[in-house]
Amino acid sequence: MMNKFVEVLRGKIREDLNNYADDIAGGACRSFDEYQKLCGVIQGLAMAESYLLDLAKKVEEADD
Repeated sequence: MMNKFVEVLRGKIREDLNNYADDIAGGACRSFDEYQKLCGVIQGLAMAESYLLDLAKKVEEADD
């Protein structure tokens, strides 16, 4: 159950990360402020993914 939860949530985080990175690379930002905001969103999603993976690893180790 936990593995499926982690897989689905990580997939959504990755999808959003890729979409925001594509927006930046594609020139979707009309100003430096928009660019900074998207960079912050990407950084936050990357941190969330890292926390999710750390938590999943700890849960898996606790089950052993």
